[in-house]
Amino acid sequence: MELRVDGQPVFAATGGRDFDPALPAVVFVHGAGMDHTVWALQTRWFAWHDHAVLAVDLPGHGKSGGAALRTIDDIAGWLLRLIAASGAGQAAMVGHSMGALAALAAAARGPDAVRALALLGVGAKMPVHPDLLAAAKSGDPAVRASAWDLIVAWGFGRPAHFGLNRAPGLWMQGGGRSLLARGAPGVLGNDLAACDAYSDALDAASKVVCPTLIVCGDRDQMTPPKAAAPLGAAIERARTVVIPAAGHMMMVEKPDETLDALIGEL
Repeated sequence: MELRVDGQPVFAATGGRDFDPALPAVVFVHGAGMDHTVWALQTRWFAWHDHAVLAVDLPGHGKSGGAALRTIDDIAGWLLRLIAASGAGQAAMVGHSMGALAALAAAARGPDAVRALALLGVGAKMPVHPDLLAAAKSGDPAVRASAWDLIVAWGFGRPAHFGLNRAPGLWMQGGGRSLLARGAPGVLGNDLAACDAYSDALDAASKVVCPTLIVCGDRDQMTPPKAAAPLGAAIERARTVVIPAAGHMMMVEKPDETLDALIGEL
């Protein structure tokens, strides 16, 4: 499905069914350097169980036009305008990593537009290692490629380094690296810088009034469960689920367990 936000084309996957704004809407927001494809299983389930689904490509990512937005607050405002442009009026919002920070900020800014919130792979602070940030911003393609390797190595939990994909013949780490490699130069560096600079997560959390689910992977090396704990304490209606043997990419590594957690909340 294609929408227009701020005059730019926006692509959103709808889970295999036409988007119906009369149904309860769920917006899925990907992380740094990624796109809508990370939500393949979860979007399809909600779309075929009486929900209207928008798994968006953020500006400058995937099939969406425009330039990548530079700050978490910019993305949050854009998400609220996306909900309005969709005709839904109100939506549950599911975000991963950078997308989780943006969904959190959007829920704080637009409580009437966000009816429920799910934050995956999130932390009250999400600093980025200087070496990774420098590699992602590099103008040298070979150096940028090293950033993809670092993210794949850190982003997938150790069990996922030894296969375990539910679909035989598919390689989780290879798929993750290919996804990052498809991004336009500069986008990953822009996104990581936005995460590194964002310092208002706890303030935003204190303003969230909707039911909130926090999903952590117990093998997550980027945003371990202890990093998310302050957010759970700051959000009045928060519940936390820790998925065993899952890393930062829990919706890919443990898609069924992630989906079960989302179904329980949304």
